[in-house]
Amino acid sequence: MKENIATLVENGLVFVIADLGYELYEVEYAKKQNGMNLTLFITKKDGEITVQDCEKVHRLADKLLDELNPTKDESYILNVSSLGLDRLLKVDKDFERALDKKVEITLFKPVLDEKSFLGVIVNFDSDKIVVKDIETPEKSNKKTNISLEKEMVEIQRKNLASCKLYVEI
Repeated sequence: MKENIATLVENGLVFVIADLGYELYEVEYAKKQNGMNLTLFITKKDGEITVQDCEKVHRLADKLLDELNPTKDESYILNVSSLGLDRLLKVDKDFERALDKKVEITLFKPVLDEKSFLGVIVNFDSDKIVVKDIETPEKSNKKTNISLEKEMVEIQRKNLASCKLYVEI
């Protein structure tokens, strides 16, 4: 039922939110500490999402959800959020967004004798990602044991413990 509500909301709001200049990236309907939460994750092509962007989408979504009534009058808390910089990359849409960007990768099984490293995603498909310019995390500040300049490495997606955009502090 939770998936049905999320799908119903996504189908009902995706085009209206697009008309505002945003992409409805994901809809999550889940129980949290404060009860059922309906969270709309939004993004836009030309920059970061601001609090004002979230408020604008929230006001519109709130009105439309009253009409749509996806939970059949069951109460929920509506949240509108950006994707967040530390969001894990899981589905094709995430990897598409991360193409040609530096990512932080942790593996279940070592590749090139390493279980964690940084690299740039240059390609992906349903089974693997292809990464170049690989280095170990800056905390160790050492390179892996292969020639890394423009070296391409395939990593099976099932071997990804985590993969997220690298955030430089």
